[in-house]
Amino acid sequence: MSHAEDHEGTRRDFLYYATAGAGAVTAGAAIWPLVDQMNPSADVLALSTIRVDVSGVSEGSQITVKWLGKPVFIRHRTEDEISQARDVALADLPDGAARNANLQDGADASDENRSLDADGKWLVQMGVCTHLGCVPLNDAGEFVGPSGVGGWFCPCHGSHYDTSGRIRRGPAPENLPVPPAEFVDETTILLG
Repeated sequence: MSHAEDHEGTRRDFLYYATAGAGAVTAGAAIWPLVDQMNPSADVLALSTIRVDVSGVSEGSQITVKWLGKPVFIRHRTEDEISQARDVALADLPDGAARNANLQDGADASDENRSLDADGKWLVQMGVCTHLGCVPLNDAGEFVGPSGVGGWFCPCHGSHYDTSGRIRRGPAPENLPVPPAEFVDETTILLG
């Protein structure tokens, strides 16, 4: 083998590697916009966490805020609502799971595992019926508290939720989910 033949082999190898490298860069440049479009848009990222001032929410009332395009019920519960929710036997619940993003999977659906604070005064949950995605009405249904407040009812298909947002009757298969939430100070809840 002469020196010229060895030189031709090296040049040919270089051309193969250079062409393959240029092809890989071109393919990456063509595919990147397709992958990048799957990322959340700026407006969704801006709403991924929100702070909600609950200082004006009186006991026995609720506010609804929009988070990630869905309604979230924030309820300041009365003592009657809390005691009614805590007196329910877990065996009576169609869905025994807490469905609380703030707890580990497998937590039971006791009221203590669904409320935001230890006293049970604050209940934060997604306001979307787990049957077909309707928005339940508050202070309605068969499981309102003794004072006539609390509980949710989905009039579209007849799902009834108790004062802790747990499904009690109707076609909905699961409790209303509790989103990631925490108090950042005495009157502000951070969602997300």
